[in-house]
Amino acid sequence: QVRLVESGGGLVQAGGSLRLSCAASGSTFSNYAMGWFRQAPGLEREIVAGITWRGRSTYYVDSVKGRFTISRDNAKNTVDLQMNNLQPEDTSVYYCAADVSRLRIAVRPGAYEYWGQGTQVTVSS
Repeated sequence: QVRLVESGGGLVQAGGSLRLSCAASGSTFSNYAMGWFRQAPGLEREIVAGITWRGRSTYYVDSVKGRFTISRDNAKNTVDLQMNNLQPEDTSVYYCAADVSRLRIAVRPGAYEYWGQGTQVTVSS
């Protein structure tokens, strides 16, 4: 079992940047593929980005391509999401999640076994 704790959320103006970090503990971090999801009020949780266990493969939802970058450091047990050129529509609670099927990047939330508590990102116009 792995415990995930997100940090780095906050309030930023449109066009600004934030870096989210997710710290894992309790299990071997490299056993998992990792994903960043977001959920706005009244909407379904959606994947933002994902990364396989060694970081060789990544995935981004179309709306964030070219603006967000996912990365991981297996030595530090962290996965980060660098978010640039943030827009009001990026406002959501952001969650990191772990998938024991470490060779794939699943896009469905139900494929991930472990979740963090979430961190709020608010982008003002």
